[in-house]
Amino acid sequence: MRRLLHHSLLRFALGALLLPALAACDGNRVYETNVDLPDYAWSVQNKPAFQFEIQDTTQRYNVYFNIRNASMYSYYNLYVKHTLTGPGGPVGKPLLHQMILMDPKTGEPRGNGTGDIFDHQFLALPQQRFARPGTYRVVLEQYMRQDVLPGIMAVGVRVENAAEAGTN
Repeated sequence: MRRLLHHSLLRFALGALLLPALAACDGNRVYETNVDLPDYAWSVQNKPAFQFEIQDTTQRYNVYFNIRNASMYSYYNLYVKHTLTGPGGPVGKPLLHQMILMDPKTGEPRGNGTGDIFDHQFLALPQQRFARPGTYRVVLEQYMRQDVLPGIMAVGVRVENAAEAGTN
């Protein structure tokens, strides 16, 4: 078990080093940040916040949520609630998203991965308009029936130009 965890951490570290190099080539990206969760577990008290700047209010944007999980995660899905605020206050109402991390019937992991670590990107807010230029903030919170979710290693937010990227 200890050896398996060691190999998983090595793959995770290698992926963390390569991800910025790959992301640098992405012209559609306006913002993308991922945060590692302490002890590779997501507690209900841990509500990661992500701030990004929007200057062009005529553009539409796709907002994605990034999830990294280990195969030891006990559920096939993950419920995440987001709250979005901007220069003028709340943007829409907080929304609850169900993200399917594993096939419900077979238990096979979805997403991209090597070994027992998998990365997922979910389109949470397609074709989003931002009414005012300025700083926006997205807060994510896990909304499962368990206070601590072992196996959720990292979460993040990506904002990209929708017109150039299409609506995946």
